[in-house]
Amino acid sequence: MNQVATDSHAIIRTVLARAGLIAAGAQPAMTALTGGVSSDIWRVDLPGGPVCVKRALPRLKVAQLWEAPVERNRYEAAWIRFANAAAPGAAPALLAEDAAAGVLVMAYLDPTQHKLWKNELRDGRADPAFAAAVGARLAAIHAASAGRADVAAAFPTDAIFHAIRLEPYLVATGRAHPDLAAPLEALVRRTAATKRALVHGDVSPKNILIGPGGPVFLDAECAWYGDPAFDLAFCLNHMLLKCLWTPHAARGFLACFDALAESYLAGVGWEPRGELEARAASLLSGLFLARVDGKSPVEYLTDEAPKQRVRRVARPLIATPPARLAEVRHAWAREIGTREAAS
Repeated sequence: MNQVATDSHAIIRTVLARAGLIAAGAQPAMTALTGGVSSDIWRVDLPGGPVCVKRALPRLKVAQLWEAPVERNRYEAAWIRFANAAAPGAAPALLAEDAAAGVLVMAYLDPTQHKLWKNELRDGRADPAFAAAVGARLAAIHAASAGRADVAAAFPTDAIFHAIRLEPYLVATGRAHPDLAAPLEALVRRTAATKRALVHGDVSPKNILIGPGGPVFLDAECAWYGDPAFDLAFCLNHMLLKCLWTPHAARGFLACFDALAESYLAGVGWEPRGELEARAASLLSGLFLARVDGKSPVEYLTDEAPKQRVRRVARPLIATPPARLAEVRHAWAREIGTREAAS
């Protein structure tokens, strides 16, 4: 076992003992789980059954230097509590937290009953009904938090959101495309200034489980009171990108795009639907390019040819921002030759 894992084990045992979940000195079995780039995640087998323990990292596991404050962990815990109150079952149950250690203890969700949406999409299983459920549940969380000063005060995370979302995605992409730096910076300024609802910040298929009771959202490390259009755009972006990962399912992915967008927008009541959609459409254009030229490119686009296809569609949309999500979707459908899905 390497030193990092040894240190993590010691910290986790201390947190579990403080929470009364294990006896002092106990050494439960721990198994590293695959996850994102921002945390170490472990299955810990306790006498009463397994739990999931997550420890935030100060430096993310990506090629470029990308640092983020570990106190984001406490805001993830707060997001979990709020989301489960607003939409029961929307997140794993929170069992314990230790803000000083940057550790969360959550219910362990059996993977045989909670399939990872990303894996389903990778294998070409595109289910518009599930995509619609994602949109509806996300809108419910946003609606419950919209316009609430108490929720806004509980998430003073502007600096964290800038560090792990706006800078690595949009600002970094502006550095890669200097001719688009001005519109991307304008997008950053507008997003940072828009305070409407509680945002998850990483609504990606890798963070969504297909649970018996509907979608379960994971990894709310980017939780922020700001622009809910960011969550919508961030998730829709993956429906477009997956068309290059699993091309034979492209029509299904675009159907998921339509279902998710419509379901979400149907739940928007805290502001004019068209205003939120316009912000989401322009954010989608920027995020689309960011996933090939920002600090966190999707891992499945390694060849230059598919990256160029993304650039070909995204660049003009950033220069002249669209007002509707369908404009982005149809531009992409034309690029990949999915005429039926664009009709």
